Amino acid sequence: MGILGDSLDHAEEQTFTRPIPKSARARVKFLVKHERGSTRAVAERLGVSRRTVERYLTGQLKRPRRDLASRMETEVRRDWQPRVRDRAKKRAASSGGIVIETRARFGFTAAPGSTDDSRVRRITQHLAPAYAARLFDAQARGASEAELRGIAAEGLQEQYFKDGGRRAPDLAVEFTDIDYVELDF
Repeated sequence: MGILGDSLDHAEEQTFTRPIPKSARARVKFLVKHERGSTRAVAERLGVSRRTVERYLTGQLKRPRRDLASRMETEVRRDWQPRVRDRAKKRAASSGGIVIETRARFGFTAAPGSTDDSRVRRITQHLAPAYAARLFDAQARGASEAELRGIAAEGLQEQYFKDGGRRAPDLAVEFTDIDYVELDF
């Protein structure tokens, strides 16, 4: 995924109430439980044999290769505490909103005679719950990075640059050259 998608995933992980399992055995045990006892499904997800999964479950194998350890962690993070994630997203989409902190290049399309030169800005802004809901919906349906960036740009345009409709009514914001983005909800 892109920088905004990764930032949304990271923000979700910050809502966890418990740490993810650390050992390979605990991770495989969690995955098998999540797959309703199917070691075959876990083996397919991790790209290993079914027997390898069984060896991790029994404790015969303890230290996975670096690439397998990375896949285990990724798969566990994907499935860890889904209700906590859903509750945090629902709260952000209905009442809390989302905070975006970014350093990126912002350019403008505005009325003649105004400054529209793009420049790098560091912005921290609370976005309304409607924009959080749109970001979550777009991410859930597998939207591209450009679409996520467009939603964030629209939110920053309305909340930060137009100040909720109190200034710059004809301003259109371009959100490019993102250095970093951090989201929190």
